This record gives sequence, C-alpha cells and structure tokens, in this order.
Amino acid sequence: MLPVVVVHAGAGCIPKEQAKVCSSGVRAATRGGYTVLQEGGSAMDAVVEVVTQLENNPLYNAGCGSVLNVKGEIEMDAIVMEGKTLGSGAVSAVRRIANPTQLARLVMDKTSHAFLTAEGASQFARAMGVPEVPEESLITDYARMRWKQNLAPGANPVECQMGKMGTVGAVAVDKDGNVACATSTGGILNQMEGRVGDTPIIGSGGYADNNVGAVSTTGHGEAIMKVTLAKLILFHMEQGQSVEAASDLALAYMKTRVQGLGGVVTVDPHGHWAARFSSNQMVWAAAQTDTLHYGVQTGEHVTQSIDNPH
Repeated sequence: MLPVVVVHAGAGCIPKEQAKVCSSGVRAATRGGYTVLQEGGSAMDAVVEVVTQLENNPLYNAGCGSVLNVKGEIEMDAIVMEGKTLGSGAVSAVRRIANPTQLARLVMDKTSHAFLTAEGASQFARAMGVPEVPEESLITDYARMRWKQNLAPGANPVECQMGKMGTVGAVAVDKDGNVACATSTGGILNQMEGRVGDTPIIGSGGYADNNVGAVSTTGHGEAIMKVTLAKLILFHMEQGQSVEAASDLALAYMKTRVQGLGGVVTVDPHGHWAARFSSNQMVWAAAQTDTLHYGVQTGEHVTQSIDNPH
C-alpha cells in the first residue's frame, strides 16, 4: 500500500476543453511526487515537489498563474505540515515569490514559528536567499484579462465562468508511514488586498498527523475556515470512519451548515486514500503500487501504469 501520493488542482467548474490539459498537468506532478517517494524521499519531500510543479504551471491558481486581487496584484498563500511531530509552516499574502510552498517549508524547518505573513515573510525569504522574481513574471495574460473583466460594473467574479483552475495541494504517505500535506493558492479572483483564505490556516487548508492521516483542501475558502475542514475530516477518521466516508461527511456538513462547496484529498498512514468533492468537478490524481489513478467528474476513476506519460 505504501508509498502513496494524492493530488488536487482545485474544485469548481471546468470547461471540457480545459479539463484534459489540466488533468495532464496534475498527472505529471503526481508522477513526480511518486518518484520522490520511490527513491526514498519523505512524504514532505513528495508533496513539496508536487505543489512546486503545479505552482510553476500557469494553468493553475498558484505561483505563476495566480489570480489578481482588486488592485491587479498577486498575493499568495501556502502551507506545509508533516505528521510525525506536527511540524508546520505557512505563509500568506506573499509577493514576488515563485514557489510559496518552498518558503512555507523553510518557515517550518528554519524558524520556531509556524506562520509568517506579508512583508515579514518577504524579509525571511531574503534572509534565506530565496530570490524575488518580477511580479509580471507571475501574471499571465489570462489572469490580467479576467481581472479587467471583473472590474466592470455588475461583473460577477465566479471562478467557473472563466474556467480557471483553483488552489492546488497534495497529501502523501512515505515508506515509513509518515504523512504530510501541502497546499498553495493565489486566492480568489479580485479579492480585497490583504484577504487571506483557508489555505495557510492549520486545520483548514491542510493538516497532517501520523496518528490519523493527512488532508489538503480546496473550494470556498471562507466556508472551509468556518468548519476547519481538514481537521474535521481527521476527527471523523478518529471516530472510525474511512478516509472516503470522513471526507464525504465533512464536505456535506460544510454544504448544509455554511453553504460551502469544495473538495479534498485524504490519506491515512496505511495508504488508504480518497479524492472527494461537493463541487461539480475537481481535477485529481493519485499514485500507488505503480498505478496512476485520476479523474475530473463525479464517479470518474481512470487507472493506468505509472510509467504511461499520456
């Protein structure tokens, strides 16, 4: 059953013409994370590798390709957490950083803190030798176009109208049974400057505990925070629910209690995993026992050899 890595690239509505290419990018990143695990890397190494690849892909709302805030600027959030010691690192509202997930890991590894934000996170990045990149290098033409469209009077900045993929994340279990999670996002379209969503919040955007499992979330950030979705799933698992049942129970509660939709990837330390969502779609993939699993629509579950590049 071990190792295993499970990945998502946002929950919402995905136009048919984009679903194929978005799924391809997620599958490629999943293979990359699985290779790390096969070569003896830790669960943390694997999830950071996966999310870094997705941050570098302009298709997704994380790193390069992040959506713009109301001022036309990029502010990014990320979290990492490992289950052996509950070590965690998070950053929010960071600018001009190509890979916020790697910065979050440095917060975990190199400081006594769990969370740095805005200019403080930037100062720490400079101290760690993390290069700043021009903001324009992170802004795609597509993101700029969507920002301008949604500045118009009466515009409704709904993600599915434009087909942009959302928050990205991954969970993994390594050969030693250690779990980890990583989640990264550019936020929501035309958000207020300084808005921080669920992604960097421990227990909301992700959580990892070797005693139970690991979760990475995506969806309506404010709703996810209200129910601390990641921790809620692990609570249900502690009560004896399977990874799939626990994920479904928590997503259903979020929908009925605060009218929020979303999706999750979940693992337990034994390698059982789930990719579940209450939204119309979620691009996801998982790698286990040299087999790649993936899907987009509810009920869709395709399998192929991990070595198949298509």
